[in-house]
Amino acid sequence: MAKAVTVRVTGRVQGVSFRWYAAREAQRLGVRGWVRNEPDGSVAGHLEGEDAAVDAVVDWLHRGPSYAAVRDVAVTEAAPTGADAFDIRY
Repeated sequence: MAKAVTVRVTGRVQGVSFRWYAAREAQRLGVRGWVRNEPDGSVAGHLEGEDAAVDAVVDWLHRGPSYAAVRDVAVTEAAPTGADAFDIRY
């Protein structure tokens, strides 16, 4: 079953390679979509793929890479976009 969500991760999540590690985890799990830094210091993203894979990426976002300090992960259901890869947006 396919699932799509948007996410917003807050805390110390910029300047710690958060997007790169998030993309690597998503690609490892076969999740498609994107992540980008936001002007307010958060990281936003769109994830789509198999339910379990999307849930696994969301679980990883709660931890992030070792230098991150995640405060919160807001998850909202979304419509799939048909993405065929996972990208870091700038």
